[in-house]
Amino acid sequence: MQWTGKLIGGALGLVMGPWGAAVGAALGHQYDVTAQRRSAPPVGEQFFVSAFRLMGHVAKSSGRVTEREIAAARSVMQSQRLTPAQVKTAIALFNEGKQPDFDLDREMDALRVSCQSRPQILRVFMEIQLRFALAGGDMTGVARGRVARAAALLGIAPQLLARMEAALPGGDGRFPAGAGADHAARMLAAYRTLEVDQSVSDEALTKAYRRLMSRHHPDKLKANGLPESMMAHAQQRTQAVREAYELLKEQRGII
Repeated sequence: MQWTGKLIGGALGLVMGPWGAAVGAALGHQYDVTAQRRSAPPVGEQFFVSAFRLMGHVAKSSGRVTEREIAAARSVMQSQRLTPAQVKTAIALFNEGKQPDFDLDREMDALRVSCQSRPQILRVFMEIQLRFALAGGDMTGVARGRVARAAALLGIAPQLLARMEAALPGGDGRFPAGAGADHAARMLAAYRTLEVDQSVSDEALTKAYRRLMSRHHPDKLKANGLPESMMAHAQQRTQAVREAYELLKEQRGII
């Protein structure tokens, strides 16, 4: 955290008395925030680093990393179509997150600063973490606590995190499909994917669909700094949202 601006501003403000000190400290704080943003790594770089470190931290929550968690991490790497060099870096970052001295608060603070004014990027970050945690161990016990803590540090409320989790059944971001899938289960999963209740009106359902399509549009996320290596997640979510809406649209007879 930057303190230079606060100290200088407060010191200069003392010349003007207590009120001057308060004003000076406030101006100094703004200076520190600006300086911290300028010194932060690019959004895409910090996103990639924090993503795999947090996965390692969550995987280590049970004391040892299981084969299922390793498979879940590799699945994320494969789905994001990482190059061999990126896979090597991701594994190293995953191992860093497993270490006892890993500082979750510091890591999430670095990501939050890097993603200032880009809440949609932070949501994508947590969606990826939820997919990993669900696939790696159903996000139970300490693992759930670590994911929830990371979300809170990024400013994502528990209610929002719960909706995000519900929209990712099975950890794959898709709802049950195919002739063998139970119709009622498919309908329920489709509503979860669109983050709405079954009682929602047709108009509200369409608005939710458009909002999610806009939020997860790959071009929009790329423009906001989402690294190319994580773009596959955005594409998968967009496809899942589209399929869910088409299913419910047909069911409801929406024209």
